[in-house]
Amino acid sequence: MNRQKSKPWGLSPTFTLLLGALAACGHVGVRVGPAAGDAAAPADRAVRSQEAKEEEALRSVLALVEQKRAAFTIGPADLLEITVYQEPDLERKARVSPEGTITMPLIGELKLAGLGIADAEKAIHLKLKRYVVDPHVSVFVKEYGNKQVYILGEVQKPGSYSLPTEAPLTVIEAVALAGGFTPYAATNRTRVIRTREGKNESLQVEVTAITKRGDKSKDVRLEPNDVVFVPESFF
Repeated sequence: MNRQKSKPWGLSPTFTLLLGALAACGHVGVRVGPAAGDAAAPADRAVRSQEAKEEEALRSVLALVEQKRAAFTIGPADLLEITVYQEPDLERKARVSPEGTITMPLIGELKLAGLGIADAEKAIHLKLKRYVVDPHVSVFVKEYGNKQVYILGEVQKPGSYSLPTEAPLTVIEAVALAGGFTPYAATNRTRVIRTREGKNESLQVEVTAITKRGDKSKDVRLEPNDVVFVPESFF
């Protein structure tokens, strides 16, 4: 039996012209011109790129601060918290004297000034082992005698600065101490990185509100070991 071949589906010339006319008018789902969000997409990508670069710069700054802290040596007026594993009677908070010494039970006076944390733990261990079997000593700096803050990023003289004892220091004052902002500073994205219980928290500082509108309540009072980070403006 002969079968008639089915004709392929197609569009008539008239319908094709009609479809073209409708498309030209923006109908039948054919998009004419860019969508509303397309123009904003490059700007969004630029912002995300800037944020990524800023976070990378912040990580580098915090790594540098940790290196400086790792090179820390004990000094006068530092408050040390000393623990000995399973020996609660030997736990002490001891303030380093002007001569650089502390006093502990069993061992008496011991000079620790100029030592790093690991060396201080070893010195206490060597003294205690005469009285305690294999003492496991931990030393933690509870409070720094020489209180410092770090002002880093887009300031004229980045570095560490001593906190004054006679008056509090705010972010704007700290930036002035570091020579002021550079021309490339993204001033309104200035941040204070503060460590609490081993975790970093970030405090945003609205510099323009302080310097242009005189709102001093926006200024942040600095605490020992705070990091003031001024990022670079990429625009």
